Amino acid sequence: MRILMVNKYLYPKGGAETYVIKLGEYLRSLGHEVQYFGMSDKRNVVGNSAGAYTDNIDFHNASSAQKLTYPFKIIYSFGAAKKIRRVIADFKPDIVHLNNFNYQLTPSIIYEIKRSSVPIVYTAHDVQLVCPNHKFKHDNSKGLCRECVGGKFASCIKHNCVHSSKLRSVIGAAEAWLYRKKHTYRMIDKIVCPSLFMERELSANGDIIGRTVTAYNFIEEIHTTGVERDNYVLYFGRYSEEKGIKTLIEAAKALPAIQFVFAGRGEMEDEINSVSNIRNLGFKTGAELNEIIEKAAFTVLASEWSENCPFTVMESQTMRTPVIGARIGGIPELIEDGVTGLLFESGNAAELTKKIEYLYTNKEICAEMSRNCEKISYDTISGYADKMIDLYKDLIK
Repeated sequence: MRILMVNKYLYPKGGAETYVIKLGEYLRSLGHEVQYFGMSDKRNVVGNSAGAYTDNIDFHNASSAQKLTYPFKIIYSFGAAKKIRRVIADFKPDIVHLNNFNYQLTPSIIYEIKRSSVPIVYTAHDVQLVCPNHKFKHDNSKGLCRECVGGKFASCIKHNCVHSSKLRSVIGAAEAWLYRKKHTYRMIDKIVCPSLFMERELSANGDIIGRTVTAYNFIEEIHTTGVERDNYVLYFGRYSEEKGIKTLIEAAKALPAIQFVFAGRGEMEDEINSVSNIRNLGFKTGAELNEIIEKAAFTVLASEWSENCPFTVMESQTMRTPVIGARIGGIPELIEDGVTGLLFESGNAAELTKKIEYLYTNKEICAEMSRNCEKISYDTISGYADKMIDLYKDLIK
């Protein structure tokens, strides 16, 4: 089978990119031909034999001249359409697996793929198809904002939802309105939702109803080593506001006797380093990160946006480490409250503080939750790939 994986970034930038690269690698190991299409970048680790990639669009580090052209490129990219046409002609894929494509690649590529009569699978890593800023949240909202659901995209402009910019929000709203009006997403044959939350929310777009399937994300095959537990509370992941870092820092300050460990990187590093009972380890991965997770008393995920199927929860539970998670997005689907962890109201620092203190001081309850995590299992890459292959074959038929 020839599979074309499409994603705006073709290097390990975040969770979506890890998914794309790992899944492609495994499919190749099974004997399938896999190529990739996305933006050109010197950091790319995967690609295509035609050597065709669309121009790199970087909203945060663009020159003034580039910014003038972006409003035209991010609604419909003639360049992306032309380049993916070359890739399809050269590779002749049996199926195209879309991932993150809005703004940088644009839905223009969907039209090109369909002109070649190739089936399309799309994995929804976020709620972009119903929310122009892909988060269900803006700067002034508490909890999830659903004002744009049903095509009411003027709310995106009202709240400056895209990068807190009026111009970008106008463009984002225009892009969402245009492709809803044209029913473009009806051309996607099957949408893979990594949570029931995602499936429910995307179904608010009438063009998507009946085209979804839920498949929780896969994780690396990792095993506990039996290392002795340490007495710290762990956060690992991106240091950014939507991850609830401000709320977690507030809870840490209120609990000075408890040691917190953070493993990650991001724009809020200075705020983290300023708290005396937070030890910042920086970005960790692989066996080193696994040991940090396994030794933790428990993990905290205080997200304040539409988390889909967070690896933080899945990896912690696989290492038998309970999780205190925000009751938002797909997180409650992964944590059984009071059994494998605790849930709290997203953004509520007082409740989070109480939950951390409760679980930290009740060692036997925490140990029982750890034992309960042993019963949880998630797909590894092999089981997940089998599901995708079955889906590909059904669509090709």
